[in-house]
Amino acid sequence: MDTATILAALVSGGVIGLILGLVGGGGSILAVPLLIYGVGIRSPHAAIGTAAVAVTANALASLIGHARAGRVKWRCASVFAASGMIGAGLGAELGKAFDGKRLLVLFGLVMIGVGLSMLRKRRTVEAPNVRLTRDTAATLLPRLVPIGMGVGLAAGFFGIGGGFLIVPGLVVATAMPLPFAIGTSLVVVSALGLTTATSYALSGLVDWGVTALLVAGGVGGTIAGIALGKLLGTRKGLLERGFAAMVIAIGAYITASSI
Repeated sequence: MDTATILAALVSGGVIGLILGLVGGGGSILAVPLLIYGVGIRSPHAAIGTAAVAVTANALASLIGHARAGRVKWRCASVFAASGMIGAGLGAELGKAFDGKRLLVLFGLVMIGVGLSMLRKRRTVEAPNVRLTRDTAATLLPRLVPIGMGVGLAAGFFGIGGGFLIVPGLVVATAMPLPFAIGTSLVVVSALGLTTATSYALSGLVDWGVTALLVAGGVGGTIAGIALGKLLGTRKGLLERGFAAMVIAIGAYITASSI
C-alpha cells in the first residue's frame, strides 16, 4: 500500500467519523464513494464490505460520547436494532448477488433521494420523555418494528449504516427530539453495520488494511465531530442543508459515471 493510499484512507476515515459524530449519520453513505473514488478500491462489493466494518467501529466510538451525555433511548434502540438486523442480513445477501455497476447506479440514486429528503422541513410534536414500557408498547412497537426492518433491508443491500434513514425513522416512530434520535441511532447503526460487515467478511469482501486506516482516522474525526456539534448547535439546520446538498451532488456524480 503506497503513501497516497494510506493518506486517502486516513482522511476518508476522518470524514466518516466527523459526520457520524456531528449529525449521527451520513458518514456511511459517503464511505463507499470515498473508498471507490478516493482510496481506489475498484470492486463495489469490496468497498461496501470494507465500509461496513469501518462504519461500525466509528459508530461505536461516537456512541460512547452520546451515551455519556444521556442522549440514548436504549429500549427503543434495542427493538429498532433487532428488527433492522433481520432486514440487514437479507439485504446483504441480495446486495452481494447484484451486479456491481447496477448496484452503484442504485446507490447514487438513493443518495440523491436521501439528500432531497433532508431538505424537507419536518414538523413533529416532540416527546422528550418517551420510553418503551408495558404501557407504551402497544403504541410504539407497531411503528418501531416495521420501520426498523425496512431501514435494515436498505442498510444491508447498500452496505450503509443507515443513519440518515434511522434518525427520521426514530422520530416518526417515537416523536423523540432530534438530539436523542441522533444518539439512539448510533446503537442501530452499530448493529446493522455489524450484521452487514459479518456477511461481507465471511465472503472475503473486506480489505482489512484499509479498514484499520479508516478506523484510525475515524476516531479522531468522531471526537472532532462531537465537539464541533456542540459549537454549531444553533446552526445545525444550515449545516444539515449544506451536507444534504453535498450528498445530492455526490449521488448525481456516482449515477452519471456508472451509467
